[in-house]
Amino acid sequence: MDADVVVVGAGPVGLLLAAELALAGVRPIVLERLDSPAEQPKARGIGVLAAEALRRRGLGADLHREHERGLRALARDHGTTKTHFAWIHKIQQDAADPGRRGALIEQPALERLLREHLQGLGVRVHHGCTVTGRQEGPDEVDLTVETSTGSRRFTAAFAVGCDGGHSAVRTLAGFGFPGTPPLMTVRYAHAEIRDRDLLPPPGRLAGGTLFHDDGLIATFDFADTAPGRSALLSADEVRDSVRRVAGADVEFVSFHGGLRFTDQARQAETYRRGRTLLAGDAAHVHSPNGGQGLNLGLMDAMNLGWKLAATVRGEAPDSLLDTYTSERHPVGAAVLHNTRAQSALLAPGPHVDALRDIISDLMDLPEVNRHLSRLLSGVAHRYPLPHPAGHPAVGAHCPPLTIDGIVSLDQVAAGGRPLLLHPQAKQIDTGGRVDAVQIDGLGDERLAAVLLRPDGVIAWAAAPGEDLQPAALRQALQTWFPATH
Repeated sequence: MDADVVVVGAGPVGLLLAAELALAGVRPIVLERLDSPAEQPKARGIGVLAAEALRRRGLGADLHREHERGLRALARDHGTTKTHFAWIHKIQQDAADPGRRGALIEQPALERLLREHLQGLGVRVHHGCTVTGRQEGPDEVDLTVETSTGSRRFTAAFAVGCDGGHSAVRTLAGFGFPGTPPLMTVRYAHAEIRDRDLLPPPGRLAGGTLFHDDGLIATFDFADTAPGRSALLSADEVRDSVRRVAGADVEFVSFHGGLRFTDQARQAETYRRGRTLLAGDAAHVHSPNGGQGLNLGLMDAMNLGWKLAATVRGEAPDSLLDTYTSERHPVGAAVLHNTRAQSALLAPGPHVDALRDIISDLMDLPEVNRHLSRLLSGVAHRYPLPHPAGHPAVGAHCPPLTIDGIVSLDQVAAGGRPLLLHPQAKQIDTGGRVDAVQIDGLGDERLAAVLLRPDGVIAWAAAPGEDLQPAALRQALQTWFPATH
């Protein structure tokens, strides 16, 4: 075979998935349709869970540096560093869980960071590779790929489509992709307007929503939901949209392109069909409202990487891969649900105006602010694990911990191995399946000991004063990291 796993798509999700596979000791190959990395700005940050995952892999210093730049840019563009729900900018950054924070980083910078991380693991990206065919046998997947030098085939035990909302892998493998059509098209352009006095003040208008400031203009256009997505955003297209939304004709002194996207919401019926899997936008598309898409896709990669590697190495039953869909599909569905709600709150008209006023007032209540923050960040979600939970943190993503008041969790998790942090670690037989670290404390009054999966999910935990070697710990070890002898 050419590789253990073929990853199609070298955006952030494909890059992180390939890195997780390489960390776990399997051979990925990464195929990218574009001839070179994209530099077009898209997402401008990642959420709490993805940021914590990257910090656990040793990328925290780079994230922090980019985050400081991102905070300045956010304050400049929106006049606040608060996040938003349906563009009501009132959500406190740390309202979800004080001490847990995301990272403001432009997508091109994030991709550069992940490419360097992947290259450090000895994996390179093959650019200019367009997948045009797929065949699956009992033991392998064959992909037909068109390159500048002709057609060739790549064979691997598994293939993963991380190739975006128009995924070729998803189409070729026959995944269903049901959902709802768009209500609006958003256009965000970097442009200088000759006479901004012709425009009404930024805000909600009869035809949609208009934003403008020095060097940028954006429209939320509810009258145009079927744009030509393959074409680059043009000055004429933006002018037409401004005319529909604001009833004004504008002329640009300069136009530097921008982004166009809709709020269609679709999700694959399953994330796995045999030896083919989906992650990121290939598995789900939705409005970018709330900045959840990149966080969602990166956590797909974290969840899938170690499970796929364990399956390839023959250290786990095939059923482990099925937990990828059962765990991640509900998370994706929840994001589609809240982004549809945000689209509804952006529709023009006096009835929605009244509803937005009430929602805005509610967001001033601390408990509502915290609820929406946790909704957008995903920190409240718990996976329903197939063994007794016991501790309320089981199934959740682990918060930052400080071992014995000195060592951070990030310092012991960079290798991507499962971790048992336990006061009696030397007395527990993990069969070499888990890195066991003996501790005195974790810096969290709720936790005396934890078993962490490689994706940072708490598979078992004990509170202070509880039995530290219960049957539940042995069951969790056997469920996720079974002995192979």
